[in-house]
Amino acid sequence: MSGALQSRLYTGTVFHRRLRPRVHALSYGVFYMLLDLDEVPALARGSRLFAHNRLSLFSFYDSDHGDGSGRPLRGWVEAQLARAGIETGGGRIEALCFPRVLGHVFNPLTVYFCHRADGGLAAMLYEVNNTFGDRHSYLVPVAAPHAATVAQTCDKAFYVSPFLPVAGRYHFKVLRPGARLTLTIRESDGAGALLTASFAGAARAFTDGQLAAAFLRYPLLTLKVVGGIHWEALRLWLKGIRPAARPAAPSSPVTIVPFQDGRPSGMPGA
Repeated sequence: MSGALQSRLYTGTVFHRRLRPRVHALSYGVFYMLLDLDEVPALARGSRLFAHNRLSLFSFYDSDHGDGSGRPLRGWVEAQLARAGIETGGGRIEALCFPRVLGHVFNPLTVYFCHRADGGLAAMLYEVNNTFGDRHSYLVPVAAPHAATVAQTCDKAFYVSPFLPVAGRYHFKVLRPGARLTLTIRESDGAGALLTASFAGAARAFTDGQLAAAFLRYPLLTLKVVGGIHWEALRLWLKGIRPAARPAAPSSPVTIVPFQDGRPSGMPGA
């Protein structure tokens, strides 16, 4: 494939550490795809192992993201940016996500890097799925478009882990994709830090050789992720931690975090 393509793979480790009411930690190896949404059709045409909106060893389906309609995902992201009054001038949109593997996928978190035409970041969109089939996203403007690291906060609005209440706040820190990529999310409440989740990985070229190597190293990736979530839930239960009440999902599928005094305010928007 052409070296001009921006899409790539990131292989690395996911780490979770819960601090209250019981300390609990886990880590496991994974790989993510970082997909320039404009490049997905070309990636599929040039690969024997990756497909767009059809079954293959690895696949990317637009219907697995956004509003689930299956319409081109870039259009859905741009519609959210327009609702927030964020201008990008047609800049690149990249999605960091797990692919479907032999038709199966579960993405606890998909991160969209929404660029301006000059290459600076205009916004980050954090798309969260829970194991109950619900989805919610947080659209957060970027205060420093060309900074190497993005640090953002917003109020939690969506039920994710059965063992954590919705009330709380997210703190995101992202090293922009390059030779390495790191993503850290801290969750806190009025009493302090609750949970830290992170991914750190190294870039690999988006080639059939690298895809085959990733499959051999991380077979049935997304089944492993779902199985791991339920196994860890059982371990938490055995430690005496009981589920929190599950509230109704937010009325809006996207929380828009507005700017305030030149920086994101962190308060949910329309």
